[in-house]
Amino acid sequence: MSFKTFLRHVREGFKNVFRNGWMSVASITSIVVSLFVLGVFILLVLNVNAIADKADSQVQINVHLTLNTDQKMRETLENEIGSMPEVSKVEFVSKEQGLKEFREDMGPDAAELLEGFDEDNNPLPDKLLVEVIQPTTVPFVAEKIEALNKTHEEKPIYKVNYGKGSVETLFKVTKAVRNIGFIFVAGLALMSMFLISNTIRVTILARRKEIGIMKLVGATNYFIRWPFFIEGALIGLIGSLVTSGALYAGYSSLVSSVQGDPMLGLQLIPFQDIWVLLCGLLVGLGVLIGIWGSTVSIRKFLKV
Repeated sequence: MSFKTFLRHVREGFKNVFRNGWMSVASITSIVVSLFVLGVFILLVLNVNAIADKADSQVQINVHLTLNTDQKMRETLENEIGSMPEVSKVEFVSKEQGLKEFREDMGPDAAELLEGFDEDNNPLPDKLLVEVIQPTTVPFVAEKIEALNKTHEEKPIYKVNYGKGSVETLFKVTKAVRNIGFIFVAGLALMSMFLISNTIRVTILARRKEIGIMKLVGATNYFIRWPFFIEGALIGLIGSLVTSGALYAGYSSLVSSVQGDPMLGLQLIPFQDIWVLLCGLLVGLGVLIGIWGSTVSIRKFLKV
């Protein structure tokens, strides 16, 4: 196919979009509605996954030290734990700092209960806060840290705490949320494809006489198919761009409202952090569905 012929097909494709008026509007509207619903759920799944990731990343291992652990032994433990490949950070928290943080967490209502506890009378032990690279490795790393007691006669580790039981449940829940979200979005994408392609098919059905005449006067299948191919791509592109613009306006407004209300305590992903992924996906899916719907629908009419 020559470049001149290709330009002719592109011109015809553009003309067909405007020539068919309300049928094109119906196809574009179908794409906008379907992709908008899909886009909303993609944004929902992305934000739920971000919240799940944040919950996972906040899981820490508390390594409580025995009261007779000296500075040298503590530093040895820090180095041993820090050298583990799964560990990203080890932070020492003195018992004085621990008591201060405990007072802050309990609030003023617990002031009477904590009265009498000070630097000279502090029941809390020193501890090491351990953060891991991959949150799901927390139970495994905790076991490795507990095993360090066997390598030291002093037995410097009193207790290793990471919320055993609750953490495993948290990881199972977040994994289930991610999987369900992915399956739901994939199913919704397939439903959108069939809905949009059927709308485009109805548009082409209304023009079967035009296709039959072109075939009877000697036009080849490729010559007939290309303008519809371009038309489907344009309808998909227009619909996906309108959808992307609507999602941008709505989601940006939602982010501003949520972040402006500290009482909600939600932190949504800024649109600029995901717009390339989201818009690229919607535009690609819109164009693909437009082309697919046109190509599949016109195939039956090329057999005259």
